[in-house]
Amino acid sequence: MASPQPEPRNLFRLWICIAVGVAIYFSPVPNGLTPPAWHIFAVFTATIVSFLLRPLPMGPCVLIGLLVLSATRDLMWASPDRPADLSYFEPVDLESLMDRYVPQLGESDAQATAASPAARDLHADIKLSLAQALSGFADTTTWLVVAAFMISGAMIRSGLGRRVALSMVDRFGRTTLGLGYALGAAELVLAPFVPSNTARGGGVMAPIVNSLSHVLGSRPDPDSPDEGPKRAGEYLVLCGAHANLVTAAMFLTGMAANPLVNKAAADVFGEGVGLSWPQWLLGAAVPGLISLALLPPLLYVLAKPEVGSSAAARQKARADLVEMGPWTSRQIVMGVILLSMLTLWMTAPLQSKAFGFSLHTTLVALLGVAAIVVLGVDSWREVTSNPGAWDALIWLGGLISMANALRETGFTAWFAESVGAHVSGMPPLALAVALAVVYFLSMYAFSMLTGHIMAFAGVFFATALAAGAPPLLMVALIAYFSNLCGCTTNYSTGPVVIYFGLGYVSAPKWFWVGFLVGAMHLAVWLGVGLPYWKLLGWW
Repeated sequence: MASPQPEPRNLFRLWICIAVGVAIYFSPVPNGLTPPAWHIFAVFTATIVSFLLRPLPMGPCVLIGLLVLSATRDLMWASPDRPADLSYFEPVDLESLMDRYVPQLGESDAQATAASPAARDLHADIKLSLAQALSGFADTTTWLVVAAFMISGAMIRSGLGRRVALSMVDRFGRTTLGLGYALGAAELVLAPFVPSNTARGGGVMAPIVNSLSHVLGSRPDPDSPDEGPKRAGEYLVLCGAHANLVTAAMFLTGMAANPLVNKAAADVFGEGVGLSWPQWLLGAAVPGLISLALLPPLLYVLAKPEVGSSAAARQKARADLVEMGPWTSRQIVMGVILLSMLTLWMTAPLQSKAFGFSLHTTLVALLGVAAIVVLGVDSWREVTSNPGAWDALIWLGGLISMANALRETGFTAWFAESVGAHVSGMPPLALAVALAVVYFLSMYAFSMLTGHIMAFAGVFFATALAAGAPPLLMVALIAYFSNLCGCTTNYSTGPVVIYFGLGYVSAPKWFWVGFLVGAMHLAVWLGVGLPYWKLLGWW
């Protein structure tokens, strides 16, 4: 069997990423920055570009970046044990470099290392850089995301997610418009417990939407004109995709990368600035429910289905529930675990008042994973068989290492000061809104919500800090818009790609419907959200 060969276009894209990184790495270091900070920024930028061009999966791209920064010793300057000066970065010629680091002829490696302090420094420095590169893998944010993938997999395998979704359709699906609301309700119930919006939308909801469309006589490639996408499938697909994004915005655990917003906020504004699980939900509850309520009728106008009654779909959902049979012990135990986790997350403030401490969000998630195995919902082999969890561990842990290094080497502070000089005269509230809108629209250039957050969240927070914008308001805007902005394109995030791939909606229609849905989100979350957050004391 022949080994797979890289496609030429992917190699070309990889070379573009390398060229971007090399160009920045060897360009003059701006005033106020150290060479390591600039070099880390160069590799970080090349990594983000790789997310856009996709020459390789995210994990290998991040891993390559970490290896480069370890080999060049740039990451050691982000370590608490870093050297006290920058003598390593004084210019040297090739001959002196060879004398310092290459053993002489006939000299063993051990002799060279023992005789050369510079060689000892080289080995120690690379080890220090590598330790810093791996520091992000110990971050609580990384393990919250890993646990989220494991929990979502258990919920899908137990059948609990499908049962909840079908129950919502059975209860609310009397009309096609009602089906739109049923899909939103199912997403709302599943979102806190299935933190991967791709697993929730693509693994649970999209197959149900496709089945319901078929039941209503709607197919992407019909045998007759009477069975086309406009009969019902187009409308249901748009409802499912856009409801997924709204519910992802409403919960800290609604999308796997949401905790990264809190991480970026803490890095820029300081520890303690961010949204806890109940705060996140409290801030999103009013505008989020309004957006969910407006979505089905808005999409009904933009993609009006030819079928008004969905009695057949309701019957199909009811038949599927009958086929599933009564609740299994796995589903009951899984439901108890999820409700227990939700209770612990929501009662964190009460825990602090009663006991003087509260269980960390990540600790609760890992307790949930342990309970899934101990109580027999899934075996350990099943829990660890989720490739998405380990892929997320690599790319997310690596990105956090890079982001931490940018902060520790002074790049974030330098950027904030530089931007502050250009926006100092703008009213803080107006600046916060303007930044949020720009952040929302910039999603057109991205094919992944996580990459968008990693590229811009910290940058926009630094800009807001420099201009004196209210920190908590800025965190809320970026947190919620990090999910809602996915409505703009058909390639923004995994579930959107899956829904679009069903074939019911053309690309041009997806774009113009997405633009109008985005306008609705901006109107609701700014028009209603801003005064609501004012009442909450966030600005």
